[in-house]
Amino acid sequence: MSLYSAGVEYGIHCLIFLVGNRGDTREASVRDLAELQGVPLDYLAKIFTRLAKAKLVVATEGVRGGFKLARPADEISILDIVNAIDGQKLIFDCREIRGRCALFEGSAPDWALSGPCSVHAVMMTAQNRMEEALAQQTILDLARKVGRKAPAEFNALVDNWISDRREKKSSAQATGEHFIPVTDIGS
Repeated sequence: MSLYSAGVEYGIHCLIFLVGNRGDTREASVRDLAELQGVPLDYLAKIFTRLAKAKLVVATEGVRGGFKLARPADEISILDIVNAIDGQKLIFDCREIRGRCALFEGSAPDWALSGPCSVHAVMMTAQNRMEEALAQQTILDLARKVGRKAPAEFNALVDNWISDRREKKSSAQATGEHFIPVTDIGS
């Protein structure tokens, strides 16, 4: 079982797509991001509500509205995103069993309970190191890694894909038609 929800993965991937070519932000609707990523729209909408509440994204107005990053991409850490989506999670919950040894016959001696629990201390060290690692990586860092891995034209393809969808939506609304994305037909 994983510590973080699938929502963390969905949210991080979607925010990577909101980072533009030079680290600037691009706008996209939750519907477009859900379709682009192949993730459930309703679930992604809840994730973006949490990201907006944490002030990591802001809604944009109008027909072409959607979301964009609320701060520069190099100021949004992966830990910020994780905490916004899943809340702060502890990897360990100490049950203080160190005082329950059968040899203690009902009452644990002082030496057994003095100081912090050694197991708890090790787990908290692990938690701190994990959070430090997540805090050191930004959404810009991840977007750049994806950019180095992807073909040079990939970012332009994403821009064009989002732009084409916005154009279709805008022209459909201007003529009074209903814009139905291809993937929504028959569902």
